[in-house]
Amino acid sequence: MDAVEFARTRLGLEADESQREMLRSKAKRGILNCTRQWGKSTVAAAKAVHRAFTVAKCTVLVASPGDRQSGEWMRKAEGMVESLDIRPRSDGYNKLSLLLPNGSRIVGLPASEPKIRGFSALSMLVIDEASRVGDDLYRALRPMLAVGDGDLWLMSTPCGKTGFFYETWEHAGAEWPTSGTAIASSPSILSSTACCGERFSSGISFTGSRGRSHRQQGGPHIRGWP
Repeated sequence: MDAVEFARTRLGLEADESQREMLRSKAKRGILNCTRQWGKSTVAAAKAVHRAFTVAKCTVLVASPGDRQSGEWMRKAEGMVESLDIRPRSDGYNKLSLLLPNGSRIVGLPASEPKIRGFSALSMLVIDEASRVGDDLYRALRPMLAVGDGDLWLMSTPCGKTGFFYETWEHAGAEWPTSGTAIASSPSILSSTACCGERFSSGISFTGSRGRSHRQQGGPHIRGWP
């Protein structure tokens, strides 16, 4: 069962067109730049639960700017696991964790870089509100994907023109091939939204280090590469 059908029939999530695109994506690297209230955390949790439920003994990690955000994300995942008639339980090692009967687990990480060591061979790493996650934490997380060749999804509302989220979105790089395409959809969610003290309604604009303007109209915008 693909992730969209799984989300609809098992989790009760009726995804819209752009959300279905993210759920179905097979990309190893994906970045989602969207407005608030698009449902990125819910859709990411559904994608993570689908992975953990269908791939035995895999590990999915979620990182965010703070423990509270990780806790909220994990509560969404826990509710989805309950909808599968699985009684949520922790893995016995991590405070924010879910262990499934097939041996897979979903773990919410603390925001402290020294406290996230010890994970490897990940199946998926989700960084929620990535524009607000520090570069040190990001650098500590990336090597965890190496052994298992796991998927990496960065997702966030924008917040300034610095940091790994902005640099990845704006400049890509060798690890994020430039053959990726930005996709704009779901105009219904473009109500005026607060972001870092600024407001935007028709899109947001980043300016690259060489003064090149990159304007993203609509939302969300997804880049994903195989």
